[in-house]
Amino acid sequence: MQKPPRKITVPAFRELAAQGQKLTMLTAYDYLWAGILDEAGVDSILVGDSLAMVVQGRSTTLPVTLDQMIYHGELVTRAVRRALVVVDMPFMSYQISPKQAVRNAGRIIKETGADAVKLEGGAIQSETIRAIGRAEIPVMAHVGMRPQAVRQLGGMGKVQRDEQQLLNDARAAEDAGAFAIVLELVPQDIAERITKALSIPTIGIGAGSACSGQVLVGPDMLGLNPGFQPKFLKQFADLRNQAAIAVQNYVKEVRDGSFPDAEHSH
Repeated sequence: MQKPPRKITVPAFRELAAQGQKLTMLTAYDYLWAGILDEAGVDSILVGDSLAMVVQGRSTTLPVTLDQMIYHGELVTRAVRRALVVVDMPFMSYQISPKQAVRNAGRIIKETGADAVKLEGGAIQSETIRAIGRAEIPVMAHVGMRPQAVRQLGGMGKVQRDEQQLLNDARAAEDAGAFAIVLELVPQDIAERITKALSIPTIGIGAGSACSGQVLVGPDMLGLNPGFQPKFLKQFADLRNQAAIAVQNYVKEVRDGSFPDAEHSH
């Protein structure tokens, strides 16, 4: 009988980075895709608030609700046997007060079974990160380009170049107890210096190869969203085109009567 795969916990995640292994993270939002990513060997699955854009067709991440994140987080966690599952805390689920943040982070962990939560911010959210940690809930921070700050930043694709601010944010998150930090849209030389300055893993997206690991939106790297082609994105497959061809073949065969044939009939 085959042994079940060894679960990647928060300490194991950090230990992999300490051993020099590059960490891999992808987003998933449902049972089917989470199972595929987990079986393929990704180290961590992020149930990102990007589901507002990828799943719901919104223009930003702001509209997605806590209940929706919990719903999708539970679907993902149910499928995963090995990978570390992290669930994003959506906009305005933690910004009001640390007390609010602890309550909502607790809901996420309790109702989804996820391993950790992620929130955006460094120094400005250090008190909140510390409070959630005191509740024994692991927190991943997110600095650089923060999608939930899209209104303040003036757009979703703004590269963040203020090295001192980025370093201050990263150090503040680490000091507050974050176990890892996402660096988004940060020049690679700055990301490298931040990574060297920290004792916790950095997970880059548009931040170069010196980070401890990388994260991409799953449907984007699989070629399911061809209209989205930022510089940092590499499409490792063309599943949208393959799916379209398969559906076209299905439509053709149903209409010409070749499906179902004898092989596919009782």
